[in-house]
Amino acid sequence: MTLKNLPACLLIASLLGLTACTHADVKKDKPQASQTQKKAPQAAAPARVESTNENDKQAEYVFKYLLAEVASQRGEPLASGQLFFELANALGDASFAERSTKMAFYAKSPRLALEAAKLWTTLAPESIEANQTVAQFFIFSGDPKSAKPYLKKLMALSDNRPTAFLQLESLLGSQPDKSAVLNLVQELAQPYPDLPEAFLAISQAALHSGNIELAISQAERANQLHPEWEIGIIHWADALFRRSPEQAVKLYQGFISKHPEAYDARLNMSKMLVASKRFLEAKQELISLLAVKDHVAEITIVLGLLSAESGDYDGAEKYFKQALNLEIKDKDQIYLYLGQVAEKKLDEAQAIFWYKQVQNDNMMAEHHPEFASQNHYVEANLNIANLLNRSKGVDAAVAFLDEMHHLTNQQLSSVILMQANLLSQANRHQQAFDLLSKAVTNLPDAYDLAYEYAMQAEQLKKYDVLEKQLRRIIANRPDHAQAYNALGYSFADRNINLKEARYLIERALQINPNDHYVIDSLGWVLYRLGLYDESLHYLKLAHQTQADPEISAHLGEVLWAKGRPCVFGMKPLQCILITML
Repeated sequence: MTLKNLPACLLIASLLGLTACTHADVKKDKPQASQTQKKAPQAAAPARVESTNENDKQAEYVFKYLLAEVASQRGEPLASGQLFFELANALGDASFAERSTKMAFYAKSPRLALEAAKLWTTLAPESIEANQTVAQFFIFSGDPKSAKPYLKKLMALSDNRPTAFLQLESLLGSQPDKSAVLNLVQELAQPYPDLPEAFLAISQAALHSGNIELAISQAERANQLHPEWEIGIIHWADALFRRSPEQAVKLYQGFISKHPEAYDARLNMSKMLVASKRFLEAKQELISLLAVKDHVAEITIVLGLLSAESGDYDGAEKYFKQALNLEIKDKDQIYLYLGQVAEKKLDEAQAIFWYKQVQNDNMMAEHHPEFASQNHYVEANLNIANLLNRSKGVDAAVAFLDEMHHLTNQQLSSVILMQANLLSQANRHQQAFDLLSKAVTNLPDAYDLAYEYAMQAEQLKKYDVLEKQLRRIIANRPDHAQAYNALGYSFADRNINLKEARYLIERALQINPNDHYVIDSLGWVLYRLGLYDESLHYLKLAHQTQADPEISAHLGEVLWAKGRPCVFGMKPLQCILITML
């Protein structure tokens, strides 16, 4: 007999040690009582009926509880959650509402989860976890307005109030309407004029909404309430940095002069100095940090980077080697830095030595996905190939890359692209084309390879291949601006399909509106269409952004065609020079 088929009273009796079931569940196989026995005292009857009904209810509740537990253990969280919800409703027990909420989340049933969580807050109105759960549910559903009463309740729970305000940024940060978030935070903070965390929360919301001045003023108010608060000073400086990096650094300097042990403040000030390209000052601050907190890997690595940036390659090497002896997760990144420093010192052998220390973590990544993003193996080997290309030639570099194994498709694509680029740089376009032809067949979804294949086809004037590949990319990757631009420019340069060429280039410009190469292409196709004034506008804009020789040549052609100022038979580039004077 299954659990569901077992009478409730027998289940309870067997599991809880009850000695009898209610009369409704007992088989009526005993002799009938005598007439005399039936005439029991009248006053006792109601009490027996009430007791029987109460026993029936208790039996039902225990039975539901057992079913809920069994369903949970059998991997049926939805059934378990529904049963716990019914028990919470019937008994007014907050612990059952909590269990129902958690089971519903496991079952991915948002309807039940919300109803159970709301019941949980009703039964346990002072529960921080219950109010947080409902508030988070509404916020993650994109409905912060409905979350407001639960957030207010969280703020009203005095023991949790400072922490609750500090958590608002992470809780509301993903909401798209930043102005609405700012208004909500201001409303939540309004009842607490003496709480620095409330002003800091407003400042954070203001910063995200782009209201820099409000962010600064609210952070300053938080600091006035709590002048020694390091978190507050960090946020104030961060907001102030948007208006004046120099003022932000001065704010940090004043705080650090009073609190030289303020590690996080000094570290953040160092980052600001780096962002302001005040590398020497940043380096000195980080050295001071090491005196406060010795053997900190992050600081040691940054010191190495700052030393490299300033040309102190011996110092950079020293710091990076120190970092290798510290507890860091990604030593391969340090090997890359050491290889790059050795390259700067023109020590090719040492650079190759460091690059070869980088391991291929693909096999580990199969079991530990967190390692996938840390795999620097391909990058290190591409650097080696570059060195071999310079010292031993393109064949040695290509052959070295051929020896790489256990690559993902994405990594293999990067390696083939590198080989094709090396061959192209050596003007061996046919070999690059043949290599990419095979690669595109084997890796049809590698659209970066398809794009490079099209570019090599253009070098060989194989325009049918170029057009086929670029149209394939556009069909599968409609946001691939380079493909639109390349096909449109190819048409414009060959003076064919000019209307389509203009459409393709304008589509590329919609995707990448600030790309000077696309702007140049638009100017060039407009020139081909005879729209000289429009063409001149775009070519000048592209030339102002990047004075590339090809852009300059296009601009000269248009000026030449317009006849100014080339009235004296000047060459196109001469026109540009006179125009710029």
